[in-house]
Parts: sequence; C-alpha cells; structure tokens
Amino acid sequence: MLGTVLDALDTGARARSGPLPAGGPDGVARRLREAVGEILPEQGDPHALHTLVRAFAEGAADPAHPLCAAHLHCPPLAVATAADLAVSALNPSLDSWDQAPAATALESIVTRALARHAGATDALVTTGGTESNQLALLLARERHGGSVRLVHGANAHHSLPRAAWLLGLPEPVVVPAPGGTLDPDALDEALTGLPGPLLVAATAGTTDTGRIDPLPEIAARCAAHDARLHVDAAYGGGLLFSDRHRTRLTGLDAADTVTLDLHKLGWQPVAAGLLAVRDTRDLAALRQHADYLNAPDDTEAGLPDLLGRSLRTTRRPDVLKVAVTLKTLGRSGLGALVDQVCDHARQFAALVDGHPDFELHAPPVISTVLFRPTGATDTTVAAVRRALLTDGSAVLGRARLDGRLWLKATLLNPATGPDDLAALLHLAAASRATLVEGHTPR
Repeated sequence: MLGTVLDALDTGARARSGPLPAGGPDGVARRLREAVGEILPEQGDPHALHTLVRAFAEGAADPAHPLCAAHLHCPPLAVATAADLAVSALNPSLDSWDQAPAATALESIVTRALARHAGATDALVTTGGTESNQLALLLARERHGGSVRLVHGANAHHSLPRAAWLLGLPEPVVVPAPGGTLDPDALDEALTGLPGPLLVAATAGTTDTGRIDPLPEIAARCAAHDARLHVDAAYGGGLLFSDRHRTRLTGLDAADTVTLDLHKLGWQPVAAGLLAVRDTRDLAALRQHADYLNAPDDTEAGLPDLLGRSLRTTRRPDVLKVAVTLKTLGRSGLGALVDQVCDHARQFAALVDGHPDFELHAPPVISTVLFRPTGATDTTVAAVRRALLTDGSAVLGRARLDGRLWLKATLLNPATGPDDLAALLHLAAASRATLVEGHTPR
C-alpha cells in the first residue's frame, strides 16, 4: 500500500505539473468529481487508494514546489512525514497513559526541551497558533480569577481578538503598530489608568510581513504596569534554532506564555503547535477528572494524568515527528534551514528592488517579501495573483498595508534556488503584462 501511495503521489504531481492545479475552483472540483465517481458505492473498489490519492495529489497545492510561496505553509521534511506514518499505524491517543505509554514519556521530554529553548518551563502540544493563542488567554483569565483584559497591537493575528470573544472577555484594547510593529510608548499610554488584570499580546513574526515587535521594551512596559505578557511567535519562533537570527527574539524569555508553531519554520506536517509557559502553576486551570481516564487511585499509583495537558480528549501524538526531526537534524541542522529561507527572502527582495517593473515594500525581516507591480492599481495587483492561481503556474499571497494591496511571497522551501526566485518574479511580470495592454515585462 505504501508503494501504491507513492506511485499515486508521483502520478498526480506529474499530471498537475506545477505548484497548483490549473483551472481554478470549478476546474479542480470537476476533475475531482470525475476521478472519484460515487464515493460510497454498493461494492467496494480495490483501486480506490490509488485513484483517490492520485486525484488528491493532482489537485493539491504543493508546498514543496519552489513556486508555491503564498502562505506559512511549509514543505514537510521527509523524515517527519515518515515518523508521522508510524503514528497513524499505531494510532495512540494521549488522553490516558494506557493508550500511549511511550508517547506520554516522549511528549514530556520534547515539550520541556523546547520550552527551555524558548526561556520557559513547560509546553503544551496544540494544533497550531490559533489554539495556542486561545489557550494563552484562557490560562491568563483563570490565573486572574476569571477576568482579564487583552491589549494587543493593530498588527496582531486575528486569532487573538477572536479568542477574547470566544472566552467572553471584554473588548480588547488595540494599540497602534506604526511600521508594522507594536509601539511601546503607545502601549505604555494604553496601559496607564486601564483597570486590570491585563494581558498584553506581542507578536514575533507577523503573518503579513514577518515583523517582530520590540520585545524587551514591551516586556519592560508590562512589568511597570503589572501586566501579563504573551508573545505570539508562531512564525518567528523558529529563529531560535539559528545562531545568526535568534537574537531577534531577545526578550522572549520575559513572556508568561509563548506560542510556537513548528509546521511553519520547523518543517513539520500539520499539526505541530506548542504553547510554552513560564510558570507551571498556570496549567492548574486545565485539570479535569474522568474516572475512566485518570482515576485518583491510578494517579496515586503513578500513572500520569494527561487530561490537564490539553483542552482535547482524544489527542494524536504529534510529538513523534517533532522528536525525530530534532534528533535527526539537531539545532544546527534546523538553524541552517532557517538561515537558508531567510537568505532566499533577501535574494528575492534584491531581485524585486532591482526590477524596473516592481516595487518592494521593505527589506524582509524573516522570510516574507511584499512587492507589487510599479504603478499598478489594487485591482490589477489582485488580478495578477488570481491569474497565477487560475493557471496553476505560481502561488503568491496578498497583504494590505499602508493603504495598498501587495503581493506576498513567503519563502519556506530551503531547496529553492536562484533560478526559482527569478522565475517567480518573471511569472508575476508576465501575468501583469497580459492584464495591462501594451506593457512588456523586462
């Protein structure tokens, strides 16, 4: 069956031939319906595995393709993907020790090691940045007796105000973020006179530009106002692996909680999120009792109680792929991958800056580059992106900053080469040329 899957993946990728299937949503859906046929036939189909995987691969966005550069959607490492197969085969669940003995011990080893790397004490495994941010707000609320006011920058991820709404917290206070980073002086002004308890959320790696808030200054303001600090480092947390770039996260160790996400700059299959905590007393809020899972006498006898490690009950051991990756590559190996994608971003930014038909928004901070055709309207910028998506030739994202729409290249593929970067820019230029009469790309 593994051979069947690998063959179907290869056949599907060849049929796709690019980073995205051509034809847009209607074309992809039509081809998939034709390939699948009746999904619940009266009699089973012995070729279903190959048929469906091939159709799935043909219609996939391939993050391993060098021209797939829209989102924080990484190409997973082969070694991590292979480890994930073992998890699927054994199918453990981390809601009681007797369902996942080794996984329980391994999760403890890995989460504590990664927490220490981020200047924290322990970490919980989550499905990603959104769940981690929600958990951070929940732990803050419960630590302060069921009430807390969220204060975040205008650059914060949408999951933070959404979590405040979900948890029934007061309307968050939004602080200006000129230039894409939270303004410490504006934060100080916002915190002055604001009744507590308060939770400040800073960002280390914004989704649109990869910018990092001034963490030391923010931490100082939080300390002066007795406010709790959470740092959303879902994107930027991977810089911790790099000797060259980790200093950009100076001040991270002052946070009470930190969101990390290894299915971004960690090259893991989804999902691989973490919430690191500095004070493990915060985790008391998650304690739950179900006699069939964590009976008191079992706990007293030494069986680990896992219900307080997540809001989920049935929980896949995503930690195995992370552990295999950490052990295989080591910190220096992961750091080298981080350095490569950051270098690629700088190289691509230089290409954009030197091209007469494009405008660069700003030098990249991590691995995201914003650019747009010179003199183009927002309508044209949007149309360029959609044209590339529809013909399947390149996958670029979009971001609205400074009152204008920008194309976004998020470079997470360490194997991307100079020719790939040049091709990405050429395709954007060619797409614009087809939309603007008389324009010839140079």
